[in-house]
Amino acid sequence: MSEAKTGSAPSLDAVRQRIDALDAELLRLVDERASLARVVAAAKRAAGDGDKFALRPGREAAILRRLIAAERSAAGPGLVVRIWREMIGDSLSVQGPFHLNAWGGKDPGRVVELARHRFGAAPPLRQFAKAEEALAAARAPGGVAVCALAPDSAWWGRLLAEPQLKVFAALPCLAAWGPMSALAMAAVDVEPTGDDRTFWVTDAPGPAAGVEEALGRDGVAGELVAEAGGLKLFMLAGFYQREDERLARAPGRLSGVIGAAPAPLDV
Repeated sequence: MSEAKTGSAPSLDAVRQRIDALDAELLRLVDERASLARVVAAAKRAAGDGDKFALRPGREAAILRRLIAAERSAAGPGLVVRIWREMIGDSLSVQGPFHLNAWGGKDPGRVVELARHRFGAAPPLRQFAKAEEALAAARAPGGVAVCALAPDSAWWGRLLAEPQLKVFAALPCLAAWGPMSALAMAAVDVEPTGDDRTFWVTDAPGPAAGVEEALGRDGVAGELVAEAGGLKLFMLAGFYQREDERLARAPGRLSGVIGAAPAPLDV
């Protein structure tokens, strides 16, 4: 029986030859995809849009959800996401300005890791000593700020006065990679993807449970994410516009939506 099984299985050399052949084909396809990104960049320059930020978070989420939902036998969501994030990041970097600006609080290494997982190795990355500095750098064309959710900083409250910068991603994008620990912001359009989390800030006094209860009475499911400096940051289930009447009725004199992000792609 053991000899029969051994005889029916491919040899190690045969498996390695198959891997080599697949590597060559993968490289050909990746190179073709990269060349198409350069064609798009040339077309944008010809149309006068060469300096326009090409980041489209909603389209990226749709692509990755479709790929993760596709039938596979061995490639897990993490492998799929890492490969396509690298290709998307490289494509963005040749289509126009693209740079990352990170603030990591007490764990800067973790935020850099999250930024690279989300945007790939292609865009240059700068680290800042203050979240406000990272946000300021993100105002430049092609800028993205990636800031940690730290218990002693309410940097996200500044976005109420800077509507051009919006939260568009919660990191990490896979639940398997750990709990949400950073947000990404840029001057981009944020569109609903079908499964989203909206980020809403309020200065409502009192415990967070009271705010959550008030939101719930209006049909809004909210969860406290961070609290500092007299402000509270909530994550709302679903996609909410800034002018939503239900949020206008919520507790707090100073409040507002600061963006939205796709829910974890593996949930």
